[in-house]
Amino acid sequence: MIQVANPARFQDFTLEQATQAVQEFKDQPGALISALHKLQDTFGYVDEAAMPMLAKLFNLSRAEVHGVTSFYHDFRRTPPGTYTVRVCQAEACQSMGSQALTEAVKQQLGCDFHETSADGLFSLEAVYCLGNCACAPSVMVDKQTYGRMSPERFQALTRALAAKATGDN
Repeated sequence: MIQVANPARFQDFTLEQATQAVQEFKDQPGALISALHKLQDTFGYVDEAAMPMLAKLFNLSRAEVHGVTSFYHDFRRTPPGTYTVRVCQAEACQSMGSQALTEAVKQQLGCDFHETSADGLFSLEAVYCLGNCACAPSVMVDKQTYGRMSPERFQALTRALAAKATGDN
């Protein structure tokens, strides 16, 4: 049986809470990335409504803030799924079949990298090494790593995660 993690929990976004969350960075030069991380840790993503507030707080243009959030792929611009699935794309995992696994995962979830499944349960991301090369191919769900993953094991894993998220376990 596959042991599954609890689903991630984030606060619902409000501009007021977002403004409060980043106040600690307002007098720190070059702290935009730290503020973006704080927003993502709090809400699970960086809402578009936060862009003007961040620009004003750091005396930047909206374009500069947008440039940072779009350049760094780890910053989500939309709410994440209940779970974030990362499929390793590094060479060790590729040599053990991660490309076929990736295609199976995309087909099963019905979404591509940087997207969320239609049911809102799973966001899919690529990652370039989970440090689990001896057990390739690997995936990570939230902060839990799973090695020797196959399409069949992934299907069992997502079924267990979905049941846990919906209380059907």
